[in-house]
Amino acid sequence: MNANLSAAGPIPVSVAPEIMADIQAEFSREWQRLCDDARRGALAPPSDRRFSGDAWAANGSHLLLAHTYLLSARAMSRMVDAAQVSEPMRDRLRFSIMQWVDALSPSNFLALNPDAQQSIVESAGRALNEGLANLLGDVKKGRITQTDESQFEIGRNVATTPGEVVFENKLFQLIQYAPSTDAVHELPLVIVPPNINKFYILDLQPENSFVRHAVGQGYTVFLISWRNPVAGDTDGVDRATWSDYLDDAVLQALRVASDITKQPQVNALGFCVGGTMLASALALAEARGEHPVASLTLLTSLLDFHDTGILKVFVDEAHALLRDHQLGKGGLMPGRDLATTFSFLRPNELVWNYVVGNYLKGQKPPPFDLLFWNGDSTNLPGPFFSWYFRNTYLENNLKVPGRAQAAGMSLDLTRLRMPAYIFGSREDHIVPWVSAYASTQVLRGPQRFVLGASGHIAGVVNPPAKKRRSYWVADSLEQAGHSLPGDPNTWFAQAAEHPGSWWPDWTEWLSGHSGKQVKARTKLGNAKHRPIEPAPGRYVKVRAA
Repeated sequence: MNANLSAAGPIPVSVAPEIMADIQAEFSREWQRLCDDARRGALAPPSDRRFSGDAWAANGSHLLLAHTYLLSARAMSRMVDAAQVSEPMRDRLRFSIMQWVDALSPSNFLALNPDAQQSIVESAGRALNEGLANLLGDVKKGRITQTDESQFEIGRNVATTPGEVVFENKLFQLIQYAPSTDAVHELPLVIVPPNINKFYILDLQPENSFVRHAVGQGYTVFLISWRNPVAGDTDGVDRATWSDYLDDAVLQALRVASDITKQPQVNALGFCVGGTMLASALALAEARGEHPVASLTLLTSLLDFHDTGILKVFVDEAHALLRDHQLGKGGLMPGRDLATTFSFLRPNELVWNYVVGNYLKGQKPPPFDLLFWNGDSTNLPGPFFSWYFRNTYLENNLKVPGRAQAAGMSLDLTRLRMPAYIFGSREDHIVPWVSAYASTQVLRGPQRFVLGASGHIAGVVNPPAKKRRSYWVADSLEQAGHSLPGDPNTWFAQAAEHPGSWWPDWTEWLSGHSGKQVKARTKLGNAKHRPIEPAPGRYVKVRAA
């Protein structure tokens, strides 16, 4: 998803003369004030945390430099806001300016960062040597280290919920998790995570594992572990299409879970891209007259791609054509490229923060399971990515009945009438919550929309025991039997905030669609689908080159 802002040549940008004059006048006034304060020794440290260290406050010239940088950044932001361009172009300009401004922060350069210089002096040069070693190590890995990766191992202290792989093909392994309760709900739960990342974001450590929580609530849980294709593969996985993923992966997983549990229907949950794939697969099943699920849960997923937030700056016909040409008939979309794109959506937090800490100060980042997962990227088959990029982000075809096709069938998501639990995160920059809410206008069954606090990942991974954050629901609308309003802000005006995790709300809702309680079966799989290997399986351990 690398943006190509200059594909059409130079971008003509103009600002109304009177507005430009006002911006220049304000800059001059603020610059004069900063100089006056600096001469009097009255320049206060800026609130920006990049310049909050004692070394910045103790050095007047560096402090003036920091303030000048921030003043210039504000002036550039005002010019973008005032530019006489279309809103899509303004968004691109805003994103481009953000990249340059954040990259040019004085804190990112050793010669201009007194904190980093102090670290070198106080460590008698050790910080400089360790910073260079960190830099060389990351150059070899081809990515910035965001956590102490030596503290984590898949299957040892992340992705540890007990279970067995009960099915595999060239696209995925299906894990069935062992029950932890004597009785379980009759209908199983099948989880479809995004194939753009590894599944274990939903099974990190025991205390924050969504999978372990669901198992502990008495659900028989199955989960897709996606294949991470690499350049050396020779089985044609690099030519896998969107249709292949719907038919041979998502629907196949539902069939296997149904066969093992002897239930004609299952409950299904999709997270992020996994939710888009799941809903599309169910539309494909619907077109064939099949109804494999009793309920649908979508977590921070897009069905209507009208507003994709900051990601829209990467989307245009030229980029789609480039990907069609590069990948449409085969090849791999490197996980490295996707990971870099998502990191630069929040460059100060996910890029420059580590440049300063790892390289300038010679620090080792602390262990953090979520960032270990974040650094474990996955490759995607080119035809799959090419179809997905064009039909969702560019053309928004899924929301229009019959416009998108898979396996020779027209997809109509408006024919999906099963009960649906739809979750959005309020500060999500990947799937804006209003866009997650837009799924309520695509699906046609009874719905419950829940809005969680925080962002794309932290909003979802919020275990109840920690008693953190909050969530919003509009019970009055559901109790009255009304359809959810088309305007998300109308819904929010009637929603009530509840403290803590949304997980108990979801498990209570799911229990109403999961049948009676039955004795848990300790033997996993069945005669047709025998256990292949213990969870988490081989596929999740393959690293993207």
